[in-house]
Amino acid sequence: MAPAQDNATSVFRSIDWWTILIYLLLITAGWFSVVGASYSYDTPDLLDFAARSGKQLVWIGCSVMLGLVLLLTDDRIFDTLTPIIYVAFMLLLLVTPFVATNIKGSYSWISLGAVNLQPAEFAKCATALALARYMGSYNFSLENRKNFLGAVALVLLPVLLIFMQRETGSALVYLSLALVFYREGMSGSILFVAFAAVVYFVVGLKFSVITMPGSATSVGTFSVLVLIWAFTLLLLKIYDKTQSCFRPVLLYGLATIALGYVAQIIFPQMQLWWVLTALCVGTAVFLIVRSLRQRANKLLLIAAFTIGSLAVFFTANYALNHMLAPHQQQRVKVLLGLEEDLSGAGYNVHQSEIAIGSGGLLGKGFLNGTQTKLKYVPEQDTDFIFCTVGEEHGFVGSTLVLLLFLALILRLIHVAERQTSKMARIYGYCVISIFLFHVFINIGMVMGIMPVIGIPLPFFSYGGSSLWGFTLLLFIFLRFDAGRNRYSR
Repeated sequence: MAPAQDNATSVFRSIDWWTILIYLLLITAGWFSVVGASYSYDTPDLLDFAARSGKQLVWIGCSVMLGLVLLLTDDRIFDTLTPIIYVAFMLLLLVTPFVATNIKGSYSWISLGAVNLQPAEFAKCATALALARYMGSYNFSLENRKNFLGAVALVLLPVLLIFMQRETGSALVYLSLALVFYREGMSGSILFVAFAAVVYFVVGLKFSVITMPGSATSVGTFSVLVLIWAFTLLLLKIYDKTQSCFRPVLLYGLATIALGYVAQIIFPQMQLWWVLTALCVGTAVFLIVRSLRQRANKLLLIAAFTIGSLAVFFTANYALNHMLAPHQQQRVKVLLGLEEDLSGAGYNVHQSEIAIGSGGLLGKGFLNGTQTKLKYVPEQDTDFIFCTVGEEHGFVGSTLVLLLFLALILRLIHVAERQTSKMARIYGYCVISIFLFHVFINIGMVMGIMPVIGIPLPFFSYGGSSLWGFTLLLFIFLRFDAGRNRYSR
């Protein structure tokens, strides 16, 4: 028994107690928020285990015990069992839509008697472990195409399987792992490409109904095509060391835009977007020719970016109208201000904004929120639980919650950077990426600045699956950290 006791003592000496403290504060604040969101004057007992407040207390107790078990587990077992864990959860995700019950159009919940579990929440941990193990292996390099594609495949597989469950929000969470790739040496240009694609989509749709003065071309189309040309110029400025292409692309571009605008006034039947599209295509062709002459692969990649940008923009409408479900299309249109549907797709966000705004500076007080007590906000104890914080505790309470999450993220970054194991560091950044995505998107959608994609707020939203999933993610990392002085690959 002595060695086991010594091991436990060593773990508790090495554990990062600051992270544990923040975790305990978050789950405590989360429970009070669940109480505030689900409280009913008909059943005032806060410890009634038939009510959501009582059930959440059980989930919290189980989570604390789970965290304790993980801390007492030898961290080397996670390295050994990771392939089995990943394959097992991928198979579970594959089976889920065939055995799951239909809950609000999603087939992502498996019913186990009185308990419903969502495998996608636990698969985040399995994917993070698999990615960390693979990227932490000897001689791994993102510059190696085979290594890069292998790491991408590990992330995209659960994304595709969760899309099959019609659970778009949970699938998109896995894309946050792109931050891990960036931390481990992936070129920032890839993130720039993703950012540009989002900008094209948002700007193109947002201003698609406004036309340019004296032109039939919409402001959205004009803006995106000019942005594609401008982004191409920016990449040339950064990556073309000779700067032999920057000046001609800039001058010919400005002249083409000016002449095109004048020409479409003289010839009304001509569309300005034709000229801008021709400018972008011409720029790409020019760069391809120059790359072949100078044997400059970077010019070829920039040309590919220009052509790819055109493809993304001109398929945006198709993606919106054919790849998204009708209710998701409606949410995007409401978010972008293309439609106003306060009784339909925009109802949740509108009521949430009312609840947060009514809280004022200090809030209405615990259990005194009117919007939440009268159940005006759908999903107010799950996806929209932050509105309860805003209404009952006001701006001050909301700020304190955000500061707690900020403290958690900053502490996890500090812990990740001190790891002696590459696998542990990469896993830590997987955890950070997932937490960041959940907090940013969830609070953003509650405040009406992000699309409603239905993901929980860590440690706050009601439910065992999300709470256990986040606890697994966090405490496995803490266990890696506790063994950092011994663990190495």
